[in-house]
Amino acid sequence: MNAPSAPPHGPLQRRTVLAGLLGMAATAPLGLARATTPAGAAAWNTADDPTLARLLDRVTWGNTAQGAQALPPQGVAAYLAAQLRPPPATMPRAAQAQIDAMAITRTPLPELAARMEAQHQAAKAQPTEDSRKAALKAWQQDMRALQQEAAERFVLRALYSPTQLREKMTWFWMNHFSVFAGKGHLRVLVGDYEERAIRPHALGRFRDLLGATVRHPAMLHYLDNARNAAGRINENYARELMELHTLGVDGGYSQQDVQELARVLTGVGIARQPDGDEPPRMKPALRRHYVRNGLFEFNPQRHDWEPKTLLGQPLRSEGLAEVDEALDRLARAPATARFITRKIALFLVGDQQPPALLQMLARTFERSDGDIAAVLEALFNTPEFRASLGQRFRDPVHYVLASLRLAHGDAVLPGAEPALGWLQRLAEPLYGRATPDGYPLEAAAWAGSGQMSTRFEIARAIGAGVATAPLPTPREKEMRMAEQSSSQRTPPPLAQSAYVRALQPTWSAATRNALAQATSPREWNLLFLASPEFMHG
Repeated sequence: MNAPSAPPHGPLQRRTVLAGLLGMAATAPLGLARATTPAGAAAWNTADDPTLARLLDRVTWGNTAQGAQALPPQGVAAYLAAQLRPPPATMPRAAQAQIDAMAITRTPLPELAARMEAQHQAAKAQPTEDSRKAALKAWQQDMRALQQEAAERFVLRALYSPTQLREKMTWFWMNHFSVFAGKGHLRVLVGDYEERAIRPHALGRFRDLLGATVRHPAMLHYLDNARNAAGRINENYARELMELHTLGVDGGYSQQDVQELARVLTGVGIARQPDGDEPPRMKPALRRHYVRNGLFEFNPQRHDWEPKTLLGQPLRSEGLAEVDEALDRLARAPATARFITRKIALFLVGDQQPPALLQMLARTFERSDGDIAAVLEALFNTPEFRASLGQRFRDPVHYVLASLRLAHGDAVLPGAEPALGWLQRLAEPLYGRATPDGYPLEAAAWAGSGQMSTRFEIARAIGAGVATAPLPTPREKEMRMAEQSSSQRTPPPLAQSAYVRALQPTWSAATRNALAQATSPREWNLLFLASPEFMHG
């Protein structure tokens, strides 16, 4: 498996070889798994090395160089059980140190939000236009830095956390309950949203996850529910809560249901005063309904107290309890079970989901009261899941993270900035989807010719070891010195990895021929990372 020092058949014809690889990379499935494999966890114990490697590709952000050798001695079933119900993760010391140094780690959200708001107000109050522009620019840079910290923290965990399935499902749910960091002051909120609302529930009960998103200021700000009040109804959040978060567009709800849910959500908003301040003045009958928790606020003075009917049945609670009753009804609706499990199957199986599989997953969701881990466990034990291994075309986030885990998953990188830049170039930046539907999960959305060309450039950089460069100075960033000096770094030895050796029997003749023509380890890495076998996982 060593990369040859010279091509056996003359000089490498880069244009021909790469055109062939890139042309195949986003095409039909590669035939690496068999649909006839028996279901059940016991079947994994007899799986071959390529299948085990592909299993890890699917339930993690991508194999490290160890490949299936990273599985514990207890076997696949024990590994999956630990991933489905993981203990608190212990990160490598160097990665945890980067996270611990972040402002979003050291500063509670209410304090951080108050600090950034004070900075914003002070900037706007500057006496001259020039000083005002300079102060606002500094504030905007500080806000972007907070978003950058959240994104870097996610990448570090995706690359190095041992609880890989939780990290992968955290991204899935962040995409499902999507917020756009570029709106208003969301940059200061998005890190806490991921940390407090999404990650703790990524493998828990869907109802708890749904409730956590409803109570987080990031969602309330993004979908305008902070402006929703009795007499001034804003339907934005209510509509997306049904269409995108629970029932689905064909979930059987009406425009009247949207209006009723919007009334239910009146008063659910963002606190404008610090925690220690007295609540707003109101009548004693309303005061007992007032709730403030951090930046979340339920203000009964803004709530519509008239009776409401949702999905054909009256709501019997009042105040914030009425919100919880509505969420219970939405989370436990059969349409929600079908919509959520189909999306999970799209994420973890692919574009083609057999109806019988979807029906089984929906039943599991309903029987388990929306237990996400139970749904995933049922999915992992199906022949359809096993048959899909190696067939799922990687979207940009999967591609970049899988490439970095293979190249550098055993040694902590000095920073996540290169990965974030590559995701930006591939049009899937973290927290960057402007519309609330999240990034598409279908393969066709990411298989265009421009996408493939950019992936080739990223494969070249990762294959050359660019990600190991120390964080550049602003001047070096401007001159792209990291890329220009890549020849001075040692490329990662991908060809010698256990992962690559395990997959070798599955390579097509075209891929074998291309790799055989590589003139150096750097070129071999490029060709492998640009191959169809790596583009699919």
